[in-house]
Amino acid sequence: MERQRNEADAPEEPADAEPRDAGRDVPAEVFAVRDRVTWRAVWRLTAFLILFVASIGFVTGGVIRGAGVGSVAFMVIGVAGFLLFGAGLAVSLGGLVARRPVLELNVSGVRRPARWPLPRRAGRVLPWDEVAAITALRRGVPGTRRGEQDYVVFLPTPELAEMARTSDRPVLVALTMRDVPATAAAVPWCFAVGPGWDAKLPKIVKEARRRRRVPVIDRRNR
Repeated sequence: MERQRNEADAPEEPADAEPRDAGRDVPAEVFAVRDRVTWRAVWRLTAFLILFVASIGFVTGGVIRGAGVGSVAFMVIGVAGFLLFGAGLAVSLGGLVARRPVLELNVSGVRRPARWPLPRRAGRVLPWDEVAAITALRRGVPGTRRGEQDYVVFLPTPELAEMARTSDRPVLVALTMRDVPATAAAVPWCFAVGPGWDAKLPKIVKEARRRRRVPVIDRRNR
């Protein structure tokens, strides 16, 4: 099968590779992928902080002005902003501090950790025995502002694996979308490989196949 991508961008394992027994080389440690702290996250945190402080100023201004319709309006707006932007500030700050992984691979299976502030036990796990295949997809338009986005999908059924092998690329976009009944089973196990991730798609595929030799279907360029 002809390759149309750079070698550095290719998965570590061949596309459509058949599963083989991993034997005694299955690593016991957890492979965790984290999203690096980006300027976007810092600016979002800063924006919430500014709006939170502004909300406190609205409440303070309403109290100082005394009784009156304008003062009550200032206080209502301030309290609403205090609660809303305070929650946003807490979630943003907590997420930066907690630094929870966005994806984990261990000897048992694939784990999608719960986002902070949800408890860790709320994360979901797909056992390796239920992984029919791994597929690599690419979505987006090159040259645009958002560009292209790579996805790795752990397919939980043979039917979805066959779809990933044989369907046209426009149809495969359904694997990366919610609210599509035909691919709903794949939604929890579809991961958009962010630009800030500390492991790229080839490394993720390599680590997954170290733990379970499932087929790999590369559909990024065909």
